[in-house]
Amino acid sequence: MRLSKSWVIATKDFKVFLKQKKILYSITVAPIIVSILIPTVISFAGQNKGGHGLAATELTVLLPAFAFFYLILAGYIPTTIASYSIVGEKVEKSLERLLATPTTDSEILLGKGISAFLPSMGAIFGGSVIFMVLMDLVTQPKLGYYYFPNWNTGLVFFLLVPLTVVMSVGWNVIVSSRVTDVRVAQQIGILLILPLAGIYVGGELNLIQLGDTNTLLIIAGILFAVDLLLLYAARATFRREEILTKWK
Repeated sequence: MRLSKSWVIATKDFKVFLKQKKILYSITVAPIIVSILIPTVISFAGQNKGGHGLAATELTVLLPAFAFFYLILAGYIPTTIASYSIVGEKVEKSLERLLATPTTDSEILLGKGISAFLPSMGAIFGGSVIFMVLMDLVTQPKLGYYYFPNWNTGLVFFLLVPLTVVMSVGWNVIVSSRVTDVRVAQQIGILLILPLAGIYVGGELNLIQLGDTNTLLIIAGILFAVDLLLLYAARATFRREEILTKWK
């Protein structure tokens, strides 16, 4: 497999994405809104409690869960990119030219994966910086110290988020290889965030200790195993001959 060929494919997709406002909005708007909204909500959360705000014990439960929320974004953001890069190009009659080139399926899939992975990671990392700065400004007076960044946050953003983005890309490649409508691909692809949302709610309710390193490592191990299965399935599902001849 030639990485240079995959990078050429990814670079071409980057140029296409820059021209698609819908894709740009889906990548940038959600992380920015979440990164500003959560600290804003926390800053006003205690006004109905005599003006004292949330207790420090409540914050130490909520803050790890809020950081984990970025895994939901990591599952959501690649959906638009990955589905468009296959189904969207097919609809616009540009995918056939790529599939007819002397590149292997693995090179094409890697290129498509890179083009979905890098923008997603960039958007999430950018949003996370805004989130941590604003959240520290809001919570420091109550906690007496700056909560972010910390070791567990590093695990979330540098281990769990990349694993989730890879999982989302793999899942959406599988979906996009079997459907012929962009909206259908996105609707099915977004189902991936449901388990992540369940874990997030469990963290909010203190049913799952998202501030515990061992818990995060267990989740990372599960995500890694799922990634391997999805990448294998994506490679087995993506058949250029079928896409070229049977998609209408």
